[in-house]
Amino acid sequence: MQPMTVREIESAVSGVWWNPREDAPEVSAVSTDSRRLAAGCLFIPLKGENFDGHDYIEAALDSGAAGVLCARLPEDLRPDRFYIKVDDTRLALKALAGAYRAKFNIPFVQITGSVGKTTTKEMIAAVLSQGLNVLKTPENFNNDIGTPLTLLQLAPEHQAAVIETGMNHFGEIRYLGEMVRPDIAVISNIGDAHIEFLGSREGILKAKSEIFEFLKPDGAAVLNGDDALLNTLDLPFTTLRCGQSEHCGVRITDLSDHGLDGITCRVTTARDEYELTIRAPGRHLAYCASMAVAVGERLGLTHEQIVSGVAAFQGVGSRMEIIRLPGQRIILNDCYNANPQSVAAGLEVLAKSTGSRKVAILGDMGELGEHGEAAHYNIGALAAMLGIDMVIAIGRKAEKIAEGTLASGGSAVHFPDKDAAQAEILRQFEPDTSVLVKASHFSMHFETIVAFLREQNYQA
Repeated sequence: MQPMTVREIESAVSGVWWNPREDAPEVSAVSTDSRRLAAGCLFIPLKGENFDGHDYIEAALDSGAAGVLCARLPEDLRPDRFYIKVDDTRLALKALAGAYRAKFNIPFVQITGSVGKTTTKEMIAAVLSQGLNVLKTPENFNNDIGTPLTLLQLAPEHQAAVIETGMNHFGEIRYLGEMVRPDIAVISNIGDAHIEFLGSREGILKAKSEIFEFLKPDGAAVLNGDDALLNTLDLPFTTLRCGQSEHCGVRITDLSDHGLDGITCRVTTARDEYELTIRAPGRHLAYCASMAVAVGERLGLTHEQIVSGVAAFQGVGSRMEIIRLPGQRIILNDCYNANPQSVAAGLEVLAKSTGSRKVAILGDMGELGEHGEAAHYNIGALAAMLGIDMVIAIGRKAEKIAEGTLASGGSAVHFPDKDAAQAEILRQFEPDTSVLVKASHFSMHFETIVAFLREQNYQA
C-alpha cells in the first residue's frame, strides 16, 4: 500500500479525526485483525453477529497500530495514536479502498460466476503475469471484506489487477464493483450456486449482471458463450463470448481430454490462433483458458506470452489437487466447495482417472433451497451413469445422492457423518483406486477426510 496521510483517510471515509496533530504518521497498511497487523498500520474494527472488533482496539494499539478507524470511540484516547470516527466501519473500509483504487491508472479485471471464479482468476492472472506485474485476489478474499483489503495491497509496481468477486445475495456484486470499477468484466457461467437466496437461475443472472454497472464505457465483457442465460445478454460494451459454439468470437476447438495429465485445445480469435496445453485435469478448464486468451489479447499480450501463461497455470487450494499415495492410490482433492455443476465436473474427471477403481466421496451441497433434493439425486444418477464403482454419500442432504446412484444401477452407501464413514472409506481405498472428495466446504469440511486418508500407512 502506498502511504496515505491521516487527512487523506479522513476525507476518503467522510469521518472525523478526533485528536488531530501535525506530526501524525502516514499509513502504509490496513488491518481488520488485531492479532495480525504491521507496525504503523491503520486498524479497522469490524462488527459481526457474534463479535465486535471494537473490543480489541486497545490490543491493536498495543501491538503497534498507528491509529484506528472506528464507529465507537474508546473512553480514553491515546495522544500518540489517531482516531477517526465513522458511522459504519464496513462502509468506511469500502470507501477507503475505492478512494485508494482511484490512484491507479491500470487495467482492472473483475471476475464473477457461479462455478470456477477462482480458477478463472488464476488462469487470467497466469497469462497476464507473462507480461505484466499483476495483483490478484488472494484465496478466499472475494467478499465485502477481502475485496477492499485486496485493493489496498495495490502498489506502484503493479501494472494490472485481477479481482475475484463472489456473492450469494442481490446487491453484493454491485457493492464490490463500485470499488473495483473494472475495465474488463468476466462472468464464468450461471449455475445453481446460491439459488436458495436468488430464487432461480434468472435471478442468479440478474445478480451476476450487477458487474456491468461499474464497467467503464469503453470496457469489455468476457462471457461464457456456451451458457444459455449469458447468451441472452445484449450489452452496450464490447462483448467477447468464449466457448465451443459457432457464434463464439473466442472459439474452443480440438479439445482433447488426457485425464489427470490435463487437456489440450485450440482457441481461435479474430486476431490469432492458439494451441494450448493445460496441465490440470478437467475439460471445463478450456473455458478458463479461452477467457484468459480474450483478456490477454485485450491487454496487448503476445501470442507466446498467452500460450506460456496458460501452460504455467496451477490450481490453488483444494481444487482438483491430485495427491498420489503408495499402491497407485490417487486422491482428487476437490473439497473446497460444491454445487451441482462443479460436482458433475469432478465426477467426469474421476471417471477418466487412471485407477482401475473409482470411488466418489460426496457430501451435502448447500444453498440450493427447493432444488436441493433433485440436485443431489441427479448427482447420484450421474455417478452411476459415468461408471463410478462406489459412491460414499455423507450428510443429511447427501442421502439423496445415494438414492440416485442406487436407482440408476450404481453402488452407494450413505452415512450421517464423516466419523461413521471412516471405516468404509478405508475399506474402499484399496490399491489402484482413485477417489474424489467433494462437498460444500463450510458445512461439511471434507478436508478432514483428505487429511485422514493421507495419514494412513499404505503398502506400495
